[in-house]
Amino acid sequence: MLINDRDEIHQLGHENWARSVTMSCAYRETNGVTLATNDCRAFLKQIPSNEASLVFTSPPYNIGKEYEERLTLDEYRDLMRTVIAECVRIVRPGGSICFQVGNYMAGPQRPKPLAFILDPLFANHETSDGIVMRNAIVWHFEHGYHATFRFSGRYEMVLWYTKGDDYIFNLDDVRVPQKYPGKKHFKGARKGQYSGNPLGKNPGDVWTDIPNVKANHVEKTEHPCQFPVGLAKRVILALTNPGDLVVDPFAGVGTTTVAALLTGRRSAGSDLSREYVQIARARIREAAAGTLRVRENGPVYRPSSSESVARVPEGFWMNFDEGALAAMPQ
Repeated sequence: MLINDRDEIHQLGHENWARSVTMSCAYRETNGVTLATNDCRAFLKQIPSNEASLVFTSPPYNIGKEYEERLTLDEYRDLMRTVIAECVRIVRPGGSICFQVGNYMAGPQRPKPLAFILDPLFANHETSDGIVMRNAIVWHFEHGYHATFRFSGRYEMVLWYTKGDDYIFNLDDVRVPQKYPGKKHFKGARKGQYSGNPLGKNPGDVWTDIPNVKANHVEKTEHPCQFPVGLAKRVILALTNPGDLVVDPFAGVGTTTVAALLTGRRSAGSDLSREYVQIARARIREAAAGTLRVRENGPVYRPSSSESVARVPEGFWMNFDEGALAAMPQ
């Protein structure tokens, strides 16, 4: 039901929400979702200090994408310095800040990991605000740009910082299946007991089970650099509790807000692109109605039985000698 040009109220059917949720473009503590078309620096100033439990965002990489203005490296640092300072201000003690980042291109074939650029800006807040890195998580995926003059990039990082040493970490909510589920000790004092946690294992700091969003991914929108809901959900489940506020200052098409909604958290985000915010709002409405397609498990794309798939061309194996062919796995 449309209330006015600023607020919408939706009755969510998801099990994590048993009430109506307001979606607005102006931040209020009572909003379930806040989505604004705004510069993130102005938007963050709307949020009171110590209000959020988590900032989870993927800032622009400054590589000339259609949704960003290409800045000098010094200008980019200044922008990130301001944004990070605001993120530190709005996160409460015990909360977390996670930046999902890739590479800044310092020149042709000259990638520089944004982690190298951003970590010193976070370190500036260690003494004054207790900001400490807990993990530099490697997110590995199989699909991406195919490089010719260097190895193709197949990972990005999630930089996780906490505000203080007493912080939320819900490991049991994000455990993944054991390699050998049900395995038990066969001797010693713990004979017969499970050798691993029955709930699963710690996913570790290299995540290989969450594919990135490419053409055949069910979550794909018009955004060229969209990250998956599954990535945001893992972070949100681990680092917040139900009802907490999750903020994404570079909201894009609303992936963080969708993940927050599906896990019973409040969210607030902004983006400069009106088109992306409109897409984000549409995704939120679909999530509220239970109709949004979100990838959980299984392959990114499964061709139909009648669809043509890749075949080895005739004569291909003539390019290899017998020794090389014998060494190849079958």
